[in-house]
Amino acid sequence: MAVRKHPYITTLCVLLILSGVSIFIGVGSLSWDNPNAMQVLMISRLPRTAAVLLTGASIAVVGVIMQLLVRNRFVEPSTTGTTEAAMLGLLAVAILAPGWPIIAKMVVASLASLLGILGFFFLTRRLPPQQPLLIPLVGLIYGGILGAAATFVAFQADMIQFLGIWMTGEFSGILAGRYELLWLAGGLAVIAYFTADQFTVAGLGRSASLSLGLPYGQVLALGIVTVAVVSALVVVTVGMLPFIGLVVPNIVSRLMGDNLRESLPVVAGMGAGLVLLSDIIGRVARYPYEIPAGTVFGVIGACIFLWLLLGRKSYA
Repeated sequence: MAVRKHPYITTLCVLLILSGVSIFIGVGSLSWDNPNAMQVLMISRLPRTAAVLLTGASIAVVGVIMQLLVRNRFVEPSTTGTTEAAMLGLLAVAILAPGWPIIAKMVVASLASLLGILGFFFLTRRLPPQQPLLIPLVGLIYGGILGAAATFVAFQADMIQFLGIWMTGEFSGILAGRYELLWLAGGLAVIAYFTADQFTVAGLGRSASLSLGLPYGQVLALGIVTVAVVSALVVVTVGMLPFIGLVVPNIVSRLMGDNLRESLPVVAGMGAGLVLLSDIIGRVARYPYEIPAGTVFGVIGACIFLWLLLGRKSYA
């Protein structure tokens, strides 16, 4: 398989092809005879493509971090209550301070997301280590409780429509000036690459990490903050995108093994590519209307997840 022999070149080529396709898909024409073609390109097409790439890459990277910190392959922010907690924070701002700027909303959502992930860690520390499948199950229940609380509050405040937008990741509203916070998420993904070795050691557990001289508490704090902030940024900007942080790291692990420093660029690239592919499918399936990328990837991700559960591990 090409991705095994030349993973970086293959990933880059696929991203370039998908990005080119994404730029030229849309109702507005980019032909030379359209006097507004440059405005369409600079205000809509390029920002949207950049937002999709940043979102997919950052979510895939924090999915890896989450799996290492929890030491479980079947967790990600959307299955541990992290994104639901971020939505609760956004909902609180929308009700109590609707006039706050987007940066303030991001800060509140990040704090709520941080509390959500800390609550998940509190629950998992009390689970028996010999039953790892309980961790994703507890995460789903925990996220369901937070999601139900958000739905109840939104219903009481007559804001169900806002909650629906945050729960469905889509990029139709992305324009220049409305996605730039995602560059922060991309920056955090880059920081994760430079600390990949430390996250790998932290994935061995607290005792092993301390015996190897790793400041486990600091690495754990960095990972938790990274996951919380990226999850909040994505929810604030485009909404929730499930399965990306779950399936992408598992696919790359099967193809390339568990060397995080070597595989993390491919994880980011594959996450970006799959979200971009989902966005393209959503834009052409009912052209000129759109299906949210989160809905499309929900179907694709569910199929991939079943393959991961039932398929044979191909990496030796």
